[in-house]
Amino acid sequence: MKRTAALSLVALLAAAPAFAQDACTSVSLSDVGWTDITATTSAARQVLEGLGYEVDVQVLSVPVTFEALSQGDLDVFLGNWMPSQTSAIQPYLDDGSIETVGVNLEGTKYNLAVPTYLYDQGLKTYEDLAKFQDQLNGEIYGIEPGNEANTYLIGLTESGGLLEGFEVVESSEQGMLAQVRRAVDGEEPVVFLGWAPHPMNSNFDIQYVEGGDDFFGGEGNVYTVTRAGFAGECPNVATLLQNMKFTLPMENEMMGLILDEGLNPDEAVKQWLVEHPETFDAWLAGVTTVDGGDGLAAVRTAMGL
Repeated sequence: MKRTAALSLVALLAAAPAFAQDACTSVSLSDVGWTDITATTSAARQVLEGLGYEVDVQVLSVPVTFEALSQGDLDVFLGNWMPSQTSAIQPYLDDGSIETVGVNLEGTKYNLAVPTYLYDQGLKTYEDLAKFQDQLNGEIYGIEPGNEANTYLIGLTESGGLLEGFEVVESSEQGMLAQVRRAVDGEEPVVFLGWAPHPMNSNFDIQYVEGGDDFFGGEGNVYTVTRAGFAGECPNVATLLQNMKFTLPMENEMMGLILDEGLNPDEAVKQWLVEHPETFDAWLAGVTTVDGGDGLAAVRTAMGL
């Protein structure tokens, strides 16, 4: 019996690496529908597929994304904007159900914005908004329902809040930008959620409103986060995620191809990466294919390089 048990243990240990490898041949990611996160998620998906992984991208809201990560139903999210998502993610970081891989983008902006012509008329701070309430029809344009920035602004519109009397119009990134375009074309007053990186910063002459520091802060960072234990189970993917760094110009150019040139996200991202193949050198340092092969060579081949 001892000999049988020993042989069984040896067999189990010998098989362990195969089981571990088989357990990490697929990766699931969340795309919250913002163009920047759609672009970075597409980049991750295309590189992972080039390495031989099966990739599932799910379109989820930010709150649902964090809950899915905490429950182990989702692996990776590249769109943890901080500090604006602090209240949404902190409970999960505190209980260890979500883990931070690292910063993937530095120097972001996120706050209410107005056209420069309205800024020049005196709408420069949150306190100034009340003076322009009638001109603005009492409306502030936000993005998708459930977004934490919308929730923060809605709180300020409630009784006694700084934005009391305003309504936060919840729509989507594209719906909001369409409304901004109509207003700007007619030089009409409009206030909306703005952020960088995003082509809106070059497509519109805008200024960011001062205030909301308790939520939006100043310049921020975007982090890659995973479900608890993912890095240990999938160390090769974790290395890739740690390596994947983006820049404001990079994301602005990718988003411009999507929003201004009309390319679908996968086409836009692939075009940018093919035009900047040196990006792969840093991203794939120390990364192999799913079966242990040359990761850089595999991805370059998959991209047609």
